[in-house]
Amino acid sequence: MQSQHSAAELPHLRRQKILLILERDGKVMASELGVHFAVSEDTIRRDLAELANAGLVQRVHGGALPRPRDTGKDYFTRISETSEVKMHLARRAAQEVREGQIVMFDSGSTTLQIARSLPPDIRITAVTASPMIAITLSEYAGIKVIMGGGQLHPATMSACGNETLRLIQGIKADLLFTGVCAIHPEVGISSLHFDEVPIKQAMIDSASHVIAVTTADKLGAVEPFVVAPCNRIHLLFSERLEGAGSLADYQRQGIEVVLTGEGLEPTISST
Repeated sequence: MQSQHSAAELPHLRRQKILLILERDGKVMASELGVHFAVSEDTIRRDLAELANAGLVQRVHGGALPRPRDTGKDYFTRISETSEVKMHLARRAAQEVREGQIVMFDSGSTTLQIARSLPPDIRITAVTASPMIAITLSEYAGIKVIMGGGQLHPATMSACGNETLRLIQGIKADLLFTGVCAIHPEVGISSLHFDEVPIKQAMIDSASHVIAVTTADKLGAVEPFVVAPCNRIHLLFSERLEGAGSLADYQRQGIEVVLTGEGLEPTISST
């Protein structure tokens, strides 16, 4: 009880503890935090508002959810900070591509790594709205690249707008590698950028098989704009990492989950 009163007297300490609880539990509720810290719900709501303003949590009705660690970083910063884990995941995901397929590549640093990880002699038709991914794919002799036009979104370095949307809607792809800003078993796939939502939705609608590849920090996280429910994903690649959240929650959505990491044998877990 003494620690509760200390936390009540020191708002910054209480907010640090709220972040620790959020990391442990994957979500926090204002009513429960009020009881835990022996303060009013209004006090907790102010704490959550401060944390949200700092970009540390995503506010939802009655509480808060985590946000990914790389939220707000520009595109070139994200690709320059690509980790060994992300590259390993990308190499594993690239093995899902089959000769002769039509493959869509969503924008993002992970999908760029998947494009870089394809077999050098693969023969496919690739569709993307990302100039960086299109340039990468153009280096493969056997890949025909179709790129969406339109206005370039500076935050994602990808095309958006009606021209891009019409192109995607006119293609039936065998496979999509969808970019993931955040994914939560209840909320679904969500994005930081409103303009890219219809493009992502159209890609998901146009693909027979949807693969998501993400690091653990984006599991259980939420961004402001919802793209699609989790059950639109068929296969999820992520790292084997404690504290990544309950993968059973994703399995209940009908998703096949593959946990893999550098130096580790893949663990396949499905419904």
